[in-house]
Amino acid sequence: MSAYSKSYNPFDEDEDEDFKPVKWNDSNEPPKEGVDRQRFLQQEVLRRSQATVDSTNRSLGLIYESEHVGVAMSEELTRQGEALKRTERMVDKMEQDLKTSQRHINSIKSVFGGLVNYFKPKSQEIKLEQNGASAYQGSNKLKEAMCVSKEQESKYQETHPNLQKLDNSENPSSGGSSKSSFQPDNYPRNQHLKAYHQKVDSNLDEMSMGLGRLKNLALGLQSEIDEQDDILDRLTQKVDTLDVNIKSTDKKIKEL
Repeated sequence: MSAYSKSYNPFDEDEDEDFKPVKWNDSNEPPKEGVDRQRFLQQEVLRRSQATVDSTNRSLGLIYESEHVGVAMSEELTRQGEALKRTERMVDKMEQDLKTSQRHINSIKSVFGGLVNYFKPKSQEIKLEQNGASAYQGSNKLKEAMCVSKEQESKYQETHPNLQKLDNSENPSSGGSSKSSFQPDNYPRNQHLKAYHQKVDSNLDEMSMGLGRLKNLALGLQSEIDEQDDILDRLTQKVDTLDVNIKSTDKKIKEL
């Protein structure tokens, strides 16, 4: 019976051997001794490495999918902000028209009011329009985050299970798009195991960058929501004021 120390590495003897991962056998029981046990351990290491690669591939795909959803949510929130700003401009215009109507009512009620309105400069109406709600700009922080995340749309297409799966071929490192931070000397000598490790390192780097982009999207969304809350507060006050003025104007018209 062959005995191995705890520090024994079954891959040490395969530096120049092109040892590929294959299915060992249908039994779950590992061989107890000799070369067969060494082969079993090698295959088990490769199998677990492949499982790790598959797990990081799925995690990376989920990050890209979350980023895709975040961009879509950001675009919808931006459209909502534009709608709020248009509503605010409409309320400002209604307030301006209501003031014009009130001057006309005053003109009808008295000759003096009519003379005042006749000689009143028209520039005041133009000034009211210019001081209304400006064009919607949106959160710059959200715009920057959306721009960066949209550049990853192709990666979302590649990782989505219904569009195109990640490349899980015999060379797992071929699908990596970013350089790993590890040095080549830190990888195993077996080429297939080395490829698995490189792919995992590449995926972890991509996951780190993806989580950073998700964080920026979240901060941008929060900034946009805060700005829209300010618009809603202003709009609520303007609508309340407009409602009071409409009731006042309606009362004046009934008194004519």
